[in-house]
Amino acid sequence: MLKTTALLTAALIVLTASPATAHPSGDWAGWQKDLNGSRHNAAEWRLNQHNAGKLKLKWAFSHPLGEINHVRSQPAVVGDTIYFGGPDGKFYARNARTGAPKWEFTLPPATRFAYNSDGPAVSGGKVFFGDSAGRLFALDQRTGRQRWQVQMDDTIASMTTSSPIVHNGLVYVGTSSSENVLPRDHACCTFRGHVDAYDADTGALVWRHYTVPEPVEVGTWPNGAKRFEPSGAGVWSSPVIDRRTGTLYVGTGQNYTGKGGEFDSLLALDARTGAVRWTNQVTDADTWRGACNEPDPEGYCPGLKDNTNLDYDIGATPTLFEAGGRQLVGVGQKSGVYHVFDARTGQVVWRRQLGSPWPSGGIGGIQWGASYDGKRLYIATWLADPGKLFAVDPATGAVLWETPAPADGCSTGGAAGQPNCAPGHGVPVSSTPGVVWLGAQDGKFRAYDAKIGKILWTYDTVQDTQGVNGLIGRGGVIAGPGSGAVVSNGMVYVHSGHWLGYPSQYGRVLLAFGL
Repeated sequence: MLKTTALLTAALIVLTASPATAHPSGDWAGWQKDLNGSRHNAAEWRLNQHNAGKLKLKWAFSHPLGEINHVRSQPAVVGDTIYFGGPDGKFYARNARTGAPKWEFTLPPATRFAYNSDGPAVSGGKVFFGDSAGRLFALDQRTGRQRWQVQMDDTIASMTTSSPIVHNGLVYVGTSSSENVLPRDHACCTFRGHVDAYDADTGALVWRHYTVPEPVEVGTWPNGAKRFEPSGAGVWSSPVIDRRTGTLYVGTGQNYTGKGGEFDSLLALDARTGAVRWTNQVTDADTWRGACNEPDPEGYCPGLKDNTNLDYDIGATPTLFEAGGRQLVGVGQKSGVYHVFDARTGQVVWRRQLGSPWPSGGIGGIQWGASYDGKRLYIATWLADPGKLFAVDPATGAVLWETPAPADGCSTGGAAGQPNCAPGHGVPVSSTPGVVWLGAQDGKFRAYDAKIGKILWTYDTVQDTQGVNGLIGRGGVIAGPGSGAVVSNGMVYVHSGHWLGYPSQYGRVLLAFGL
């Protein structure tokens, strides 16, 4: 009996130390929640569909009003600590249950104003995150002291919206850019999207995969500014990894100029070397820059003449799941289509049009990411007249239920009378057993019954809130990669106040809820 007990104990130690169960306690240690990108916390047992309606605000953190006021850093929670960045150029570690301070880190000076623009990943005693100046940081998890820093990209408007993921000693992250929305007199464009792998201990670059060939000068724009192409195909979304095959999956954006490279594609790369295993390009042509939506875009919008100024990025994070005896990978697109591929070959298994295809902006489609709880895929659409939350059969794409953004969302609460309000969801979906969590453009944060789609609980974030840090904050539009819900150990956390948010004399807020 003692020998059997010892063997069982040893086996348990091995299991709990393995990458597949690195956070068995219910931690939410990275944006994707796990390597599969499920955004589902199966270990959450305190909250369910029966008591979600009893949630109360336990504490809030109010970001100071400053040069930049939108929040883009979804928190990570490990043990008793929550980690998140702010628009003020600082990164924070606080007590997850009370909001009491532990440490904070100030981003070092950059050539332009820098703030945390993605969600952190906590692994191996370090906290990894990127910023709006194209840099990647590793901090000591316990003290906040900087362990290393690298410049991932030094082009004029490069940034990191792709949240890192850590596996087998490597940190994987993509690089995007806002170069295509700079003024017309800018020599557009020289940015090349890429996904990188860095040594987690040293920050050394292990491999880099560019998504587009190096841009070359091809002439000038009508105002005489130099013109380069092809360019763009930024990596806005966060990667996921299939541990069994060592494959990394990540989506790409549209071309800024020209036509070329792996734009609007799902990439399957060797996680060890970066070598391409397969790609699936879901749009034939898509060349877009901000000038396409300005008055008199003729000559400045490369896709205007042939109607390929779509902006149909794959800006959403992929999700790995099994169905029909196969490993599948699904991903949403700003065209409103959810695509599912065979994870090994890239062959299309099914596609479903869920959102409205709005050209030259793609805001009727699917943004940032879905959630998978082992039974259903939960997918939200943005301004799709209206945006909806869907539950979908992972094997076939059949819609199991759909719940529109409530019609009274813009006529009630703090969003009432706001010109930027519209019914939709530009935010990633999260789930726990029995519950789906989703914020909306009307500033409401909601919990849904995972089985039938009924709204169980609503909290209006567009109100003045006293923060534990001594400041008053006010929520706004819940959108962007930083406003996905994080559920850990009986608490629910959400950032409110995207850049499309409602005017306020106060900064934006991180809200923490519990029973």
